[in-house]
Amino acid sequence: MHRITSSSPRARAVGRGLLVAGLVTASWGAAAPAVAAPAPEPASTPADSGGERAVGPVPQVSGPLPSSDESHPFGGAAHQEVPEDLGAIGYTEEEFLASGTSNVYSWPEDAPAVVRTADAPYTTRVLVRRPADADDFSGNVVVEMLNPSNLFDLNIGWALAREEIIDNGDAWVGITAKPIAVDALKTFDAERYGSLSSANPLPVDDPANCSVVDADADPATEPTPLPADTTQATENGLVWDIYTQVGNWLRSDETSNPLTYGTGGTAVERAYGFGYSQTGGYLVNYMKAVHPLVVAEQGAPTYDAYLVGVAGGAFAGAYPMNQCEPAPPVDDPRRDLYGIGVPVIQVMSQSDYLRGIGSRRPDSDIAPDQFRHYEMAGAGHATPFELYYSASSADIVAAGREVPPQACNEGPRSRFPSSIFFNAALDNLDRWVRDGVAPPRSNPIVVERGEPVLDEFGNVQGGLRSPFLDVPTSTWFGTATGASFCFIAGYEVPFEQARLDELYSSHRDYVTQVTDNVIELQAAGFLTYYDAYELIRQAKESDVG
Repeated sequence: MHRITSSSPRARAVGRGLLVAGLVTASWGAAAPAVAAPAPEPASTPADSGGERAVGPVPQVSGPLPSSDESHPFGGAAHQEVPEDLGAIGYTEEEFLASGTSNVYSWPEDAPAVVRTADAPYTTRVLVRRPADADDFSGNVVVEMLNPSNLFDLNIGWALAREEIIDNGDAWVGITAKPIAVDALKTFDAERYGSLSSANPLPVDDPANCSVVDADADPATEPTPLPADTTQATENGLVWDIYTQVGNWLRSDETSNPLTYGTGGTAVERAYGFGYSQTGGYLVNYMKAVHPLVVAEQGAPTYDAYLVGVAGGAFAGAYPMNQCEPAPPVDDPRRDLYGIGVPVIQVMSQSDYLRGIGSRRPDSDIAPDQFRHYEMAGAGHATPFELYYSASSADIVAAGREVPPQACNEGPRSRFPSSIFFNAALDNLDRWVRDGVAPPRSNPIVVERGEPVLDEFGNVQGGLRSPFLDVPTSTWFGTATGASFCFIAGYEVPFEQARLDELYSSHRDYVTQVTDNVIELQAAGFLTYYDAYELIRQAKESDVG
């Protein structure tokens, strides 16, 4: 899609509601009442004006790496399952190698991290997508630890928030975060990625390297079990300092930083941390254990806010700080997202909100505890979109990995567009940081005696709403059965024609109901103007009624 706004990230606000009203007018030939953009609420805290900030350690960065028919970035836009021509929308993509040293941390109970092993060398890869022209750059960069749950990098943040990133002129940066994903990259292109390293700084026979449960035990019979995607030769816990250092690089004036646009100074004004599922849990660790250390060392955080996707409570709510240390228990306060110091938005799905129900907490507008918790009614956790906008099936096979299934026993993965919620969340997060405008609040999905309360159509009540549930044509499920991640992949059961005929007297009746619902949600701040436009367009082009 093409951006239709000026380079200012907030310049588009004036026309948000008017665009939807214009579509309604064009649809039926009669003037509809214009829905103005929501009036800015009083700033919950004084808006940060940006400017100079302390910058901590940065990695040594080489690149951009050349791309050709013989060698291209894994997951690169032109080689996704659904290829994208970034040049057509004024964007460019570059891949870099970042090297440095990272501490391996331990995480004491309800306290920031402490160094367990210092200065372990690493080399990882960094994928950057940015406006090609500096005048189109918003000053925002969304930095994502790429999800490795399928044993290779998934570009989930780009998949779910690409419309907002592009519309606002933001940059997106994906970082290979886990050794198992490094292995896939090396298999995919040994020459391009041969220098990547996530070596464990401890020798295999060091008792601190998970070699035995008990120092007196026989290593041959009492090995400490490691996850199937983890080995003693590498260390998952290098990711924390990598995440800080790459973020610092993007905010630095280093000549290797593509976000300087060749001017000698970075154009980045705000950096937003993003994680999804496993890497959403990584963000919990980072926010609670590492963020305070960064602020103490640098005088300011590397990341101005965080967007935590489908991770919380007992569902991916925290991970081991190093691979030989257990994750905090489910009821451990280290999993609680209180008082982070910068705005945090946490988004759960219908697949995971019950297991993650412990992540529910009151919303807050007051620093240092600015927080929103949302639950996406109808949306699945494992979506088809994360596969569409990540590496192609052919490249996944070339990396020595299995292609995740697009369908489960009940049918295709849910087409429910959770991107509508992530687009709005990123937009609201930016307004919160820049303008002090607090995001809207939403009730959680209604739960009684541990089970969701369903409406007459079998859909959940409460949560983030949309016309998919408020003007329904299907029943939406959050879990399925089958291979891989089907247990958190949703699906839908479309209504029979007779039920549709009972609900909607005509096509116009259906479109009118969708339009009314969309305008209300968009005016409240739960939908962006372009998603509102798209939902009405889809309703118009449907055959419902």
